[in-house]
Amino acid sequence: MTSDIHRLHRAFDDAELRADTGTLNALLADDFRSIGERGHVLDKAQWTGKFADLAYLSLESDEVDVSHYGHAAVVRCVQRSRSVWRGQEMALTVRAGQTWVELPGGWRLAGVQFSTLDGG
Repeated sequence: MTSDIHRLHRAFDDAELRADTGTLNALLADDFRSIGERGHVLDKAQWTGKFADLAYLSLESDEVDVSHYGHAAVVRCVQRSRSVWRGQEMALTVRAGQTWVELPGGWRLAGVQFSTLDGG
């Protein structure tokens, strides 16, 4: 099970990097919510719609830790990214927490929360 979550986490990162909204729509739960480092909340449509203003140049996760709880799993990691948002280049280092849930159609990402790391 934990290896499935690792695989899904990598698929999510890859879809983000490539702005693959089809894959993201398949991976995200219908009631998905993201909480940003400053407290802003995005739903599934807003999350996949962000690529109108955002393009990743690089995105990688390390220090990946998975805890499995039956039909739920929590992924904690450090994510480093370089991106262009509304024409401005950005570099971020964040600690991310993801909540994956097993639904009748398979595992889906229900939520993600970010905290900026100093020196990012």
